[in-house]
Amino acid sequence: MAADADDSHYFVREIEKNDGCVLKVKQCYLGDVGCVVWDAAIVLAKYLETKQFHDPSSGVNVWAGRRVVELGAGTGAVGLMAASLGAQVTVTDLEDLQTLLRVNIQENQALLSSGSVTAKVLQWGEDVSEFMPPPHYILMADCIYYEQSIIPLVESLKLLSGPDTCIICCYEQRTEGVNPKVERQFFKLLQQDFSCEEIPSEKQDPEFSCPDIHILHIRRKV
Repeated sequence: MAADADDSHYFVREIEKNDGCVLKVKQCYLGDVGCVVWDAAIVLAKYLETKQFHDPSSGVNVWAGRRVVELGAGTGAVGLMAASLGAQVTVTDLEDLQTLLRVNIQENQALLSSGSVTAKVLQWGEDVSEFMPPPHYILMADCIYYEQSIIPLVESLKLLSGPDTCIICCYEQRTEGVNPKVERQFFKLLQQDFSCEEIPSEKQDPEFSCPDIHILHIRRKV
């Protein structure tokens, strides 16, 4: 599907920023899990705007000029938010989502005056040399999903992160089917090399938070 594909393929999810600007994120009617904006992506995107990161009234902007990589970006909603706040972002996903990512980058270009976004293919577990040096932040929303992807995902986190990298992981806790087992496997493997800190709801966006959606800061063990 060409990047200028006709709009009947898409429906738009709007994410209003604190400054009143609106990110317009196109989603596909047809396709796999990567083609829609999941709730965890909205929660994470709005978390990036909370006062600890971005507070124009006091001149705080953690994102300005920071290098950020988003894993499993899907529609690119989270990476677009970071870029609109001034970060230099690379959104990554599989080859078949590159068109959707490029469409959404193009669609929101007007909001990216201080930051930038590039879309690249990254297969978890594979070579990450083109993403070096390690980014300041790695963002991931609802990536803990498929059992077969747990080992390569943790491998990618190990390959991408340096001692100063903060991984911000947001995921919806799902109680049905294989999901609890997949989550347990992910955290068991992750905690061999990383420490995790859960972010309390009072530090999240007051409107866009939910008891089932967790935000973690994950760092390499020293």
